[in-house]
Amino acid sequence: MRIRFLADENLRRAIVLGVRRREPAISFAQAFEVEAAGQDDSTVLRIAAQQGRILVSQDVRTMPQYFYEFTQRETSPGRILIPQKLALSVAIDELVLLWIASDDREWVNRICYLPL
Repeated sequence: MRIRFLADENLRRAIVLGVRRREPAISFAQAFEVEAAGQDDSTVLRIAAQQGRILVSQDVRTMPQYFYEFTQRETSPGRILIPQKLALSVAIDELVLLWIASDDREWVNRICYLPL
């Protein structure tokens, strides 16, 4: 099945818009669209899991620990972390490539840092 993404609040909106523009078929929700805005990291992970969406974030400091704790008790569709310094075009290209080249089952309980 195709990958679906959820951007947490700290992901640059330009990344989401760029991915959507590059490949309109990609389902990439923003936090405010799924009532995840303003929620703590654990709640955002749970919302992503309930919706079957890989959570995409630029929070490389705290999110890995929350993700690890979450996957000890629940199943996650996956997690993608994008460093703040990564060029916008590279982030967009990498997310589109992941969507094209992989399947959602490959990402269950996995965390990935871009660039690949």
